Amino acid sequence: MSEKTNKADLFFNGRWVKEIRNPEEFVKKFREKRRQGLISHHINIAWFPEYGEVRINSDGGRVRRPLIVVENGKPKLTPEILQKVREGKLGWYELVRRGIIEYLDAEEEENALVAMRAEELTKEHTHLEIDPIVMLGNSAALAPYPEYNRGDRVNYGSKMVGQAIGLVADNFPVRTDTKFNILAYPQVPLVQTSMSRIINEYPVGQNIVIAILCWEGWNLNDAIVMSKSAVERGLFRSFYFRTYETLKKRYWGGQEDEIMIPEVGVKGYRGEAAYVNLDEDGIISPEIRVESDSVLIGKVSPLRFLIGEEFTAELENKREASVCVRHGERGVVDTVLITETLDAEQLIKVRVRDMRIPEIGDKFASRHGQKGVISLLVKQEDMPFTADGVVPDIIFNPHAIPSRMTVGHLLEMLAGKVGALSGQLVDGSAFTGMKEEEIRKLMKKLGFRDDGKQVLYDGATGKMYPALIFTGISYYLKLDHMVTDKIHARSRGPVTLLTKQPTEGRAKRGGLRLGEMEQQCMVGHNAALVLKERFDSDLTAIPVCTKCGLLAIHEAAKNKTYCDVCKDSQIAWVQTSYAFKLFLDELKAMGIYPKLVVKEV
Repeated sequence: MSEKTNKADLFFNGRWVKEIRNPEEFVKKFREKRRQGLISHHINIAWFPEYGEVRINSDGGRVRRPLIVVENGKPKLTPEILQKVREGKLGWYELVRRGIIEYLDAEEEENALVAMRAEELTKEHTHLEIDPIVMLGNSAALAPYPEYNRGDRVNYGSKMVGQAIGLVADNFPVRTDTKFNILAYPQVPLVQTSMSRIINEYPVGQNIVIAILCWEGWNLNDAIVMSKSAVERGLFRSFYFRTYETLKKRYWGGQEDEIMIPEVGVKGYRGEAAYVNLDEDGIISPEIRVESDSVLIGKVSPLRFLIGEEFTAELENKREASVCVRHGERGVVDTVLITETLDAEQLIKVRVRDMRIPEIGDKFASRHGQKGVISLLVKQEDMPFTADGVVPDIIFNPHAIPSRMTVGHLLEMLAGKVGALSGQLVDGSAFTGMKEEEIRKLMKKLGFRDDGKQVLYDGATGKMYPALIFTGISYYLKLDHMVTDKIHARSRGPVTLLTKQPTEGRAKRGGLRLGEMEQQCMVGHNAALVLKERFDSDLTAIPVCTKCGLLAIHEAAKNKTYCDVCKDSQIAWVQTSYAFKLFLDELKAMGIYPKLVVKEV
């Protein structure tokens, strides 16, 4: 070792500490002491000879992963120790304390040579993977055969497992989360992984029969054709729950909210028909069907700014503050809960349940990032079928496979077919799952072609398809992106107080914004009348003084229009956008004189 490499700078959590001699020996002894439990196992050390640096890290926020320690080509986790773990005599942290398993961060991993499997171990190896699947995250480990897919598809798949509707918790009947979905008939996947076996109590999808073929152009661009008959039998049926709540608050001056059916004189009274479903106590009963904007809890609150009692009746000092179903939602009242908060205020919660049956526009995905929306629901008699009468639940477009390179999807379908025919669950865990050769052998043993292809017949004509069709069983997910929650249209509706333009967003019954880019498109197409109509949403007439060019004043009560600066009544009415009028007001607020020159046209 040269003099230069015999020395190294020691850094602790990124700060220089000192210069040390024999860095390799120093790092080796440090690791030995950590494995003996003399140094905390949370601390990591790394030696970088190319930079002449030894880095010790103990700070938070580092991603660390567990590996089995290897010495002289042999793992320290022996069969005897494994047996003790199985018997419960040894726990995980005991293995870490004994130096059998250690956590490495990204920097220390640079010094390690990790073997994937025990049979690959050599004397150069420093560590062994506990299981190759451990290198994946929780969500990615749920996908079968991910090593056969392109990396981005594994990423998409893991993301969509999180969006899938399933069984979120066993106690969902008594939960009052703001909103959640429950799949009516969740199933355990036929092709399982090490991770999915752990969370089998909370499944998130259903095993369905898939045929990979083009179907009259309906499954173009990732769209999927689904069997209407399967949907009617309960395929991917789910329930959507939303909880509404309100507090019976107390205010200064002895005033408080009232939970009741609002009376006629109250400000904001909705009319007698709006409160028809409420009981005498002002709260709706369970199992009553409600629609968009239906009143669930009748509530009357005192006005924010009180008016003198001598001038108004008591009813006019109150405002309507009822809790209603969100705009665009509907369902059946599932649960009504009346309780108290810690401040002794009455708390009322109403949970609404809505059954969601798959419809055109709902989003579905496999565990391999192959997502798509329903484009068509087809009756069973019109769907393709096999010689045995098996009808696919979904027709999947073959063009979605080559460009995405999701070979794992095809393997899962083949493995699912083997599982269904043999009545066994198949292991599709990353790197260790059942191999293709084995699946093919089992397919032949069961009397099927080993490549998963079958003869299919056209449901409409009954004729045999000239080509063999790849069919199989895959675990499909219904995602939380349903067309019911997204569909939106408006002809007229509320406007914002400040700009007098339509409100924004589906929840506020907003309009669809025609932005700058859309406007440029209209200009490019010479669609002048369309532009005029679209940009007239806040059309207003403003009075302008013809002498000074400032905005004049219009007194509606006296039907009088005059200029406050010139004291003149030579006024011209100009039709313009209300946003422009606001702009003029802002200029005046900044001390800028916005002079308008008006002419008769």
